[in-house]
Amino acid sequence: MSRKDLTTLLLLAFAWGASFLFMRIASPELGPVFTTELRVTLAGAALLLYAFVTRRKLGILKHWKQFLLLGAINAALPFTLICMAELHLSASLAAILNATTPMFAALAAWGTRQEKPGLAKSAGLVIGLIGVAVLVGWSPVPLTSTVLLSVGYSLCAALCYAFGGLYASRVGFGLTPLALAAGQQLGASVVLLPLAVIFAPDHLPSAAAVYSVLGLSLICTSVAYLLYFRLIASIGPVKTVSVTFLVPVFGLMWGAIFLHEPVYANTLAGLVIILLSVTLVNRKPGKS
Repeated sequence: MSRKDLTTLLLLAFAWGASFLFMRIASPELGPVFTTELRVTLAGAALLLYAFVTRRKLGILKHWKQFLLLGAINAALPFTLICMAELHLSASLAAILNATTPMFAALAAWGTRQEKPGLAKSAGLVIGLIGVAVLVGWSPVPLTSTVLLSVGYSLCAALCYAFGGLYASRVGFGLTPLALAAGQQLGASVVLLPLAVIFAPDHLPSAAAVYSVLGLSLICTSVAYLLYFRLIASIGPVKTVSVTFLVPVFGLMWGAIFLHEPVYANTLAGLVIILLSVTLVNRKPGKS
């Protein structure tokens, strides 16, 4: 991996790790649904503007049905679920729980008969469950029903990303990465619009919430997707997956620095165990 690609990978992890910080700030004030609606709408508009400036044709209207479903599964639902979780969970905990996405991707591929898990992946799935148990169960934070439900929201978001990735790989044939990114965000915007109107806040947001939404939309979604697709084109999807190891680290760091979230022993232990499970899940069959 070249120095330029490594820098791009770090910038991507920086952006996606910061998304949990921004959601933690904006969601309690604007609500999960409205926060997500602003995020996908602004991100979709920014990507359309980028396509217009660079004179790229996207063909979104031709595939609007696919983009509505992709936007619902891979953006609207998981983004909202994470925002709901972060009403009661720290940004760092939500970021680490989101690192279970490759585990669910392996389960989704197995469930849809696209790929058998194999010995290493099976072990990775079990270790991942242990990591979640350590992260949530071995904690000084009281395990109330609200906290457990919020953990469930985070894990369901990871499950959505897993199925969303599988669906994107199926419907994305012949479409450019930019078209997929823009179409997904705009599809999510349309899906969420009725709920966003119902759950719109009845007060003006604070400056912190406004800046968080802008950062979430423009940096963590629009720019991040451009970095992500550039990496796929440059180093391939397999090496790009290594960003999974860096995002929770940045999420943990941003939460500690800007929100003064405490870092407990179980947080670090759960992070290490979950990342170990991701390593096994991402192993090629020949390395089992």
